[in-house]
Amino acid sequence: MSKIAIYAGSFDPPTNGHQWMMQRGSEMFDELVVVLAVNPDKKGFLSMETRRALLEEMAAELPAGNVRVEVVPQGFLVDFASRIGATHLLRGIRNTIDFEYEKAMARMNARMQPEIQSVFLMPPSELEEISSSMVRGFVGLPGWERWVKACVPPCVFRAICS
Repeated sequence: MSKIAIYAGSFDPPTNGHQWMMQRGSEMFDELVVVLAVNPDKKGFLSMETRRALLEEMAAELPAGNVRVEVVPQGFLVDFASRIGATHLLRGIRNTIDFEYEKAMARMNARMQPEIQSVFLMPPSELEEISSSMVRGFVGLPGWERWVKACVPPCVFRAICS
C-alpha cells in the first residue's frame, strides 16, 4: 500500500520552512500532496493563483518527483485526505504553541478519520522562527528585502518583489 501524505496550509507566502517540510515529506512518503487551503474570510497577501504556482515551482525542484499541489476550497482536510486515499497528515511544529494546537487537531482528525495518521516534524533551528506572518510583516520596512530573502525560496522572493 502506498503511503500518501498531505501537507496543508495557506502558504501566504511560502517560506523556507515550508520548503524544508516539502523536502522531508517527499523523502518520507511515496507521494506528498501539498494542499493549498482556501479561507474565504481572509484576503491573501499573494493571490491563490500565485501561491499555487510558487508551490508547484518549489515541488518541481524536489529530486524525488513525487509532490503535487492541490487547492481545497472548503470542507474538512481529513475528508479530502480520505477521498484521495491519503494515509497521513504531515504537520510542522516550531514551538509549544504549535504543538498544543496540532495535538488538538490530530486528536479531532483521528476521531473523524481514524485510518489517517498525523505525523509531526520539527524544523531545524535556523528555520524554527520563520513564519508567513513574519515575512508579511517585514515587507515594506526599510531594508526588508535582505530579511525576506533570507526567509523564502528564490521564486517566492521574486514574486514578492514584482
